[in-house]
Amino acid sequence: MLENLSDRLQSIFSGLRGKGKLTEADINEAMREIRMALLEADVNFKVVKTFIANTKERCLSAEVLDSLTPAQNVIKIVLDELTELLGRTDSKLVLSSRIPNVIMLVGLQGSGKTTAAAKLAYRLKQENHSPLLVAGDVYRPAAAEQLQTLGDEIGVRVYRGDGQDPVRIAQEGIQDAIDSLRDVVIIDTAGRLHVDEDMMEEAQAIKRAVKPDQILMVVDAMTGQDVVNVASAFAERVDFDGVIMSKMDGDARGGGALSIKQVTGKPIKFISSGEKPDSLEEFHPDRMAKRILGMGDMVSLIESAVRVQQEELEQEQTERMMRAQLTLDDFVDMNRQIRKMGGVSKLISALPGGDKAMAQGQVDEGALDAMEVIINSMTKAERQKPDILNGSRRARIAKGAGVSVSEVNQLIKKFNETKKMMKKMMPAVEDMTSSKKGKKGKKGKRRRGLPGMPPGMSLSDLKKIQDMMGQ
Repeated sequence: MLENLSDRLQSIFSGLRGKGKLTEADINEAMREIRMALLEADVNFKVVKTFIANTKERCLSAEVLDSLTPAQNVIKIVLDELTELLGRTDSKLVLSSRIPNVIMLVGLQGSGKTTAAAKLAYRLKQENHSPLLVAGDVYRPAAAEQLQTLGDEIGVRVYRGDGQDPVRIAQEGIQDAIDSLRDVVIIDTAGRLHVDEDMMEEAQAIKRAVKPDQILMVVDAMTGQDVVNVASAFAERVDFDGVIMSKMDGDARGGGALSIKQVTGKPIKFISSGEKPDSLEEFHPDRMAKRILGMGDMVSLIESAVRVQQEELEQEQTERMMRAQLTLDDFVDMNRQIRKMGGVSKLISALPGGDKAMAQGQVDEGALDAMEVIINSMTKAERQKPDILNGSRRARIAKGAGVSVSEVNQLIKKFNETKKMMKKMMPAVEDMTSSKKGKKGKKGKRRRGLPGMPPGMSLSDLKKIQDMMGQ
C-alpha cells in the first residue's frame, strides 16, 4: 500500500537534492509533481489542494530558499505536513472506568469488521483484559460462525444470542459479559454493500440501547477515495470515535488513509496488515509519514524487538545479547523472534528504503530458515563456540545440511557481522527497555546517528543488515 506514492515522492526529492540552491521555479515544479503524485494515489482532491498550499507557502520562505541545504528543508516541511495530514498526534484507544467497557464496530460489508473485532479482542487480551465478542451481524450468511471460529482460535468467548434481533443480542451480550466477569465487550454489527437507511437506523438503535464507550468504524484501505464518503456518512449519523484501517497490505493506491482524518476529523486508531490475529497495530501518524517518504520505521521495529525480547528471553540470554556475546543458538532464537515480529519482510520494510526493496523482490524470505538448517547440523559445542569451526568441521556440516561449504562460510560471516550490529543496536534497545521500566537515561550524553534510526547506526550498517537478511 502507498508504494507508488512513496516511490514518486522519493524521486522528486532526489531531483531537489541535486541542486545546490533552490529557486521559486524549482519549488513550484516540485509542488506540481507532488500534487500529481497525491492525486494518482487517490487522495481526496480537496485534501491535496490544502496540503499543497500549506507546503508551498512554507517552502517559499526565505529560511528555505537561502538555506545551505534547501532540499533537506523541503523534505522536512513535506514530512511535517504529511504528519499533520495523517493526524498530528497518536490517538490511542482509551478505556473508561466503566465495567464492562463497550466497543461497537461499524462499517460496510466486506470492510473486514468481523476480522477486526477478533484482532482487537486478541490485542486487548494480550494487554491483560478479558474481552467478550458479540455476534451482532444477523444478515450475512455464516457471520456468527466466522466470529465463533476466530474467537475459538484466540481463546475469546463469543456471545451469539438467538441470531435474530441485533439490538437484543447486543444488550444480552453485555449482560453475559457481566455474568462471566468480562471487562470489555466488542460488538460486531452488520454492514451493507453501500450506505443505506436500514443500516444506519440499526446502528443508531444499537448505540441507543448499549451506549458504547467507543464506536470504531472499520474501513477498507483498498477502496481508495470512496472510503471518505462512506466515513462522512457514518460520522454524520453514528458519530464514531475513530477508524480501524484494514487491508493496509493490499496493492491499491491507498489515498483513503491520507484523506480520512482531514475530511472527517476522525483519527485513525489502528491499522491492519495481514490476516494473523496479531496484525492489528496502533497507528502512529509520524511513523507512517516517514515510511511514505522512504525513511523507514525503526522505532516500531525496536519496540517490537523489545516486546519479543521481554516476553521470550531469559535474563542470562538478554545480558549476553546486550554484551554482543552471541552464540549460534542465539542466532536461531533471533530467527524465531523475527518470525514473531512479522518475518523478514516486516523487518526490512521498517528500514529506510526497505519498502522499495520489498517491492522489487530483493528480499529472500527463506534466508533465515536456510541458516537454521545449517546451524542444526552443528554439534552443541560448535553452536556455542563458532571459532572452533575449522575446514573439516565446515565440510561435515555442509554435507549434513545438504549445502556447499561456501554457504556455511557465508553463514559464519553473517553471524560475525550480526554481533557487530548488536553492539550498535542494543544501546537503543536498552534505552527503550529502560523507558518502559521508568528508568531515566544518563544525562549529558547524546549519541549521534541517522534520524529515525538507532543511535550510532549508519547507512552502511543498514546495508549489512539487508545483506544479512538475504538481500
